Amino acid sequence: MKVTLIRPNMGRLPGGRFHERGAMEPLEVGVVAALTPADVDVRLYDDRVEPIHYDEPTDLVGITIEVYTAKRVYEIAAQYRRRGVPVVLGGFHATLAPEECKAHADAVVIGDAESVWADVIEDARAGRLKALYRGGPGVPQAVGVMPRRDLFPTKGYLPVTLVQFSRGCPYPCEFCAISTYFERRHVSRPITEVIAEIERAGRRTVFFVDDNLIVNRRALKSLLRALIPLRLRWISQASIDMADDPELMDLMEASGCLGTVTGFESVDPAALMAMGKTPNLRGDRWDRYQRQVEVLRSHHLQTWAAFTLGHDHEDERSIRDTLAFASSNRFAFAAFNILTPYPGTPLYDRLAAERRLLFDGRWWLHPDYRFNDATFRPMRMTPDALTQAVSDCRRQWTSAASIFWRMWDFKTHLSSPLRLALYLRFNSVFRRDARDKQGMLLGTENGATGDDLSARSPATSSSAPQAA
Repeated sequence: MKVTLIRPNMGRLPGGRFHERGAMEPLEVGVVAALTPADVDVRLYDDRVEPIHYDEPTDLVGITIEVYTAKRVYEIAAQYRRRGVPVVLGGFHATLAPEECKAHADAVVIGDAESVWADVIEDARAGRLKALYRGGPGVPQAVGVMPRRDLFPTKGYLPVTLVQFSRGCPYPCEFCAISTYFERRHVSRPITEVIAEIERAGRRTVFFVDDNLIVNRRALKSLLRALIPLRLRWISQASIDMADDPELMDLMEASGCLGTVTGFESVDPAALMAMGKTPNLRGDRWDRYQRQVEVLRSHHLQTWAAFTLGHDHEDERSIRDTLAFASSNRFAFAAFNILTPYPGTPLYDRLAAERRLLFDGRWWLHPDYRFNDATFRPMRMTPDALTQAVSDCRRQWTSAASIFWRMWDFKTHLSSPLRLALYLRFNSVFRRDARDKQGMLLGTENGATGDDLSARSPATSSSAPQAA
C-alpha cells in the first residue's frame, strides 16, 4: 500500500509563485507518517516548496488542513478524487468545520490522529473508509512514536528541528482556535521521550511548537533542567506571565532559550478583558507589561510579539499605539495580525449573530478575499480602515529604518554574535514575506494567478462583500 501525505500552501504569491521562503519542516506530517504501519510506503509532498505529482500512483492521500489552506486543500483533493484516489482530511479546520470538509473528501478525521490513524489505514486497505473518524482532543504524541524526519532532508527546510512537548491551552480567549480545538485542555509528553527525540534529530537549534509552553510550569522546569546538558538553542511560544517566575526565567536562559513568540494581543486593558486574555491581566498596574518586558531583556531573550488588532475597543489610534509600544521596546520581531474569526470559535459565533461577518461568512473560500483583509465589520472603524492600518504597521515595522533602530539593544540583539545574526537574517525574511503575502490570493489553480495582486490596494478589499 502507498500513502501520500501533503502539506498544503495557502495560495499564490504575486507573479504566480508558489514557493515559500523560509519554510520549516511539517512536524504534524512527520508524526502521522510515524503512526503509519511499517509495511506502508509513505511519500511527502510539501506544496510550499515543490510541485505535487498528481499522476504518481498512490492508494490514499492524507492532507492536513487549516482555515487559510482550505481553499487550496479542496483544489488538491479534487485533483486526486478525479483520478479515483480516496482523500482523508485532518487538522484544525477538519475539526472546526467538519461538514464543510466532508463535501471535499472521502474521510475526515476530527481531533488528534494518534488514536484513529491506524483504523483509517486498515479501512483504506479494505476499501471501507468511513466518512468520519473521531480522535480525542488533547491527546499527547504517542509514547515511542518518533516523527519520520527521513522525509524532510530533500525539501530545503530551515535547519531547525520542530519538537512538541505539550498541546493545548486552558485559557478562554474568544478568538483562539486552539482553545476551541483542544476544549481548553492541556497535556504534556514524558520528558524522556522529548529528550530522546531531540537527540535523535541531531540538531542544536530546536523550535518547541507548543501552543503555550509554560502552562504546566512544574513539568516545564523538569524539561528545562534536562535540556541544560544538551547545550541547545531553542525558541517556543509562551505567554507573558512567564516573566513572573524568576526560577523559570533562570532555567529558560540556562537551557539555551533564545527567545519566545509571545501573544501580547493588545495594549488596551479593556480589549484584553473582553477577549479573555487572562494571563495578560494579572497584577495591579497596567505598566506591568513594561516590567515583564524588562525581565525578558535581562535574560537576553529576543521577543517575537504577536498582536491581534481590530477588537471592539480598538480604533486606528490604538493600532498606532500598538506599533509605538512594539518599537519602543525594540522587539526582535512582531506579527501585526488582523483579528480573524475562525469557524467554530466564540468570536465567529458572536460576530455571525451580530451580522458583522464579511464575505458571506466563509471568508476563507470567498473569491474576493485576499490574505490580510479584514473579514468582519469592526466596531470603531471601517473594514478598509482596519486593513489599511494593520498593513501600515507591517510596512513601517519591516522598513530598513525600523530594523536598524530596533537592532540597538545590547541586552538582546547585540548581546551575542548569534543573536545579532538571527535578528538580521529573519528580519530580512519577514520583510520579504510581509511584502509578498499582502493581498495574496488563496487557492490558485483557476482564476487569477496573482499577477494583478501586487498593485491591488488593501483598502479596496472588504467594501464589496455583504454582512453574513
